[in-house]
Amino acid sequence: MEGFTMLIIYFFLFSYITITTTLSLDTITLGQSIKDGETVVSAGKVFELGFFSPGKSSGRYLGIWYKKDGEKTVVWVANRNTTISDSSGFLSINAQGSLVLRMNSTNDIVWSSNASTTLQNPVAVLLESGNLVVKDGNNNDPDNFLWQSFDYPCDNFLPGMKIGRNLVTGMEWFLSSWKSIDDPAPGDFTFQVDPHGFPQLFVKKGPEILFRAGSWNGLRWTGAPQLKPNPVYTYEFVSNEKEVFFTFDIRNISVPSRMAVTPYGDVQRFTWIDRTHTWARFSTVMIDLCDKYALCGSNGSCNINKSPAVCECLEGFTPKSPREWEILDWTEGCVRKSPLPCNHSDGFQKHEAVKLPDTSHSWVDNNISLAKCEKLCLNNCSCTAYANSDVREGGTGCLLWFSDLLDIRELAANGQDLYVRVAASEIDNIDQTRERIARRRQLSEKKRVIIIVTCVISAMGLLVLGWIIFTWKRKERQKTVKIEM
Repeated sequence: MEGFTMLIIYFFLFSYITITTTLSLDTITLGQSIKDGETVVSAGKVFELGFFSPGKSSGRYLGIWYKKDGEKTVVWVANRNTTISDSSGFLSINAQGSLVLRMNSTNDIVWSSNASTTLQNPVAVLLESGNLVVKDGNNNDPDNFLWQSFDYPCDNFLPGMKIGRNLVTGMEWFLSSWKSIDDPAPGDFTFQVDPHGFPQLFVKKGPEILFRAGSWNGLRWTGAPQLKPNPVYTYEFVSNEKEVFFTFDIRNISVPSRMAVTPYGDVQRFTWIDRTHTWARFSTVMIDLCDKYALCGSNGSCNINKSPAVCECLEGFTPKSPREWEILDWTEGCVRKSPLPCNHSDGFQKHEAVKLPDTSHSWVDNNISLAKCEKLCLNNCSCTAYANSDVREGGTGCLLWFSDLLDIRELAANGQDLYVRVAASEIDNIDQTRERIARRRQLSEKKRVIIIVTCVISAMGLLVLGWIIFTWKRKERQKTVKIEM
């Protein structure tokens, strides 16, 4: 009997330890706390919330990661700026609806969600999306969430998150890198939507722009031609009087996909491969030298196929510093060969299949035609270029530039047409130059065809000659055999 009693005691003790180590519930209620060593798991067991130590660090942080990921790739951290030095941390929710992270040894508050509205029945729930939300009881309307971790992204961009800005409240959603693989504090690199002018997507190091994905053209960012329909995820850009943001969603919840900005400034998309239980890099934002922001300076264009001299001035422009340009220093950019007289004699040169220039100082009207757009630009002395703001349905809307043109590059696919303003005196020169280039290309193509045809004929001639020699030798051998017989 005594042995049976001890068995029962051991059973309940084991059950208690198991429950306190891995909480199967996805909810934290008033009066409940999550200690270091315990976790909360979303209802479908996609995400897990708990304490961890990054890299070689011994500090403890509260974070969220994919449960199936054995490497525990953390996608969100609560106390990024304040580490916990021991395992005494615990998370709870108070009567005001604030999540509070404390150290049990000192009872000091390490981090708090700082809710400003009192709820009757505050609960915190880890959703299947990886979003940790504070809400009132069974009220599942996202508009009524008191607080959510998706409003405070770290270095990972998850399906359903927003990158952009709430124009009413001023809240900004952006990614920021870790300082290092051992330190989740905000690092130097950010991935954000800038709403100034015509909104654009940037990668920055502090205030310095490293990469510009460009403005949204109805289908994709103008500088991200690789962004196209795919079987893994869908994407959307929203811009109205209340908010401006970019978001994406996955087509199949069993195939997770995420974006991350690394401590080294790389922005990459990863897709989970179930067979190998690893994250495979699906794409990267910055691909080549021409992706470096404003590499060719003002009024220059980058063509990676012309490496190493990838930069050239737009037609009607010339290098501002010819000597530096010759040694591949394009920083100073290009200036006009002829000043604009600012009258109706000015013209426009069409540049096909390009990444549109920086739109920070641009103006847009999505409801007018390209023809009217040209007139608007021509009638404004400060207007330097125009293009369609939306490429769908053959092109609609009007985008005008009012400053030097920055960060243009030629694209092999999914580029747009840009109309650059030039003086009338330059138009004939540009047309003649284009004709000369076209004639040289035609001549070069003819020479190439002639060479190919000559090579083919020569090769055929050699084959025929070889066949004749082979046939003759075979006949000679047959004659020799007959004589010997």
